[in-house]
Amino acid sequence: MHQLNLMATSTFGLEAVVAEELHKLGYTETKVENGKVEFPGDELAICRTNLWLRTAARVKIKVGEFRAATFEELFEQTKALPWADFLPKNAQFPVEGRSVKSTLYSVPDCQAIVKKAVVESLKQKYRLEWFPEDGPLMKIEVALLKDVATLSLDTSGTALHQRGYRELAGEAPLQETLAAALVLLARWHPDTPFLDPFCGSGTIPIEAALWGHNIAPGLNRSFAAENWPWIPSRLWRRVREEARDAIRPEPPVYLLGTDIDDQALKIARRNAELAGVSASIHFQRLDVRAVGTSKQYGKLITNPPYGERLGEDKEVRALYKELARLRKELDTWSFYILTAYPHLEKLFGSRATKRRKLYNGGIECQYYQYYGPRPPKKQS
Repeated sequence: MHQLNLMATSTFGLEAVVAEELHKLGYTETKVENGKVEFPGDELAICRTNLWLRTAARVKIKVGEFRAATFEELFEQTKALPWADFLPKNAQFPVEGRSVKSTLYSVPDCQAIVKKAVVESLKQKYRLEWFPEDGPLMKIEVALLKDVATLSLDTSGTALHQRGYRELAGEAPLQETLAAALVLLARWHPDTPFLDPFCGSGTIPIEAALWGHNIAPGLNRSFAAENWPWIPSRLWRRVREEARDAIRPEPPVYLLGTDIDDQALKIARRNAELAGVSASIHFQRLDVRAVGTSKQYGKLITNPPYGERLGEDKEVRALYKELARLRKELDTWSFYILTAYPHLEKLFGSRATKRRKLYNGGIECQYYQYYGPRPPKKQS
């Protein structure tokens, strides 16, 4: 096994959540930066983190990092990196790029220069003049930030939010990684009642059920690095076997998702079935005005409409008034609401216990957290 510099990328605001996940997987030497968490790991770590991380966007290998204010610097320092340690002779290695606040602002030019530099590096190692690129996909990224270039290899392939269970989605769907983060930030546990009164296509309840059953989010999908020749297939088999053995068969005590959209609920039920958790979630067509439960000390976690999808402020205001009513009715519950609607606290009549800035599809939102009373301790 080789020690590698790995990076778990994320949307802004979720870095600390990703770091906590890594710690629980045993990778405690983390370095948190904007949009990513760096950590040392080997080939097994690549397999395990791709399979288990619920809130990360991708897992990448950091091949190198250096200052580059000119194209010559970018070319020479990229060429000097040990690309042949990672890329076989037949690797497909497209180059993607981005540049923020850097002298080298032309992304297409940077991509072309990195591609040329990698080819020159491989020529020296393999003594070849031409590479067929008909083998495993090993996508390279060049990211420039304030003239610092980071070169990485994407081990995930399709982004990690694509679990494989969502064939269809409703209007303005929440990404699975963000939905999982809402559940983790709420510190929800499967012995606690759960309610999402605006469940749409069911992403938050499904991610809660996956967490409740301890089902690895990547268990039923593939990853780019599975086809890399230097990562043994036995490692992928091992982490999948471990994941299957770790599944908790007992269903969460109470998982309810409601919505007024019949088509969205049809999609939610199908998605839950594909995720293997349909027996653990009850989806019901219900207007928020009719939502209620006799369960005590639960957690309501939701991403309600907030204007971009409804249009009329009058409708949005009425909707949040109903949420405020529900909070008074469920006075032992904790409420966790992700929204860009700016007047929620005013309509609720109190400040949230805690707020956290998160981004949903590029829209800046607040995750309002209203803590309810602690449930009484169970008598032994």
